[in-house]
This record gives sequence, structure tokens and C-alpha cells, in this order.
Amino acid sequence: MKPQGILTEIARLAREYADYVGPVRSEMRLVEDLELDSMRLFTLATEVENYFRIRLDEGDETDLVTVGDLVAVIERKLGAAAV
Repeated sequence: MKPQGILTEIARLAREYADYVGPVRSEMRLVEDLELDSMRLFTLATEVENYFRIRLDEGDETDLVTVGDLVAVIERKLGAAAV
């Protein structure tokens, strides 16, 4: 899946499961810009795992600041799963 497709799905999941309203861009910060409290962030992470059939590891959390960071982690995990 290409980065733009991943971004589109993250935006859909954020709207559907985290009650986010508005545009979602790669440079947006997950907590501040998407207004995700700990419960909404957990919900979004769970739905991302379910939709993309990946597992976000604890080590991934330190790298996840922006939506683009999340896209990159998902892309990397999807690539690793395809090998």
C-alpha cells in the first residue's frame, strides 16, 4: 500500500473511531493536532492494528509524533510482512 493510501485510511479511522473532525495531513501531530487524549490514541492505535493487520510495538511509540511517522511505521511493517 502506498503512503497516500495509508494516510487516507488513518484519516478515516481517526474520524470513525476517535471522533476527529477535519483534514488529516502527514505533518500533523497525533496528540496536539488530532486532539487525541490517551483513550482516543489507544483506540486509534488498536483500529490501525486491526485494519492494517500489523502490530505496533512499544518501541514504535517513541517514534510516533506525527501522522507521517505513523504512516512510515505502517508502511515499514507492511513491507516486512510482504517479505
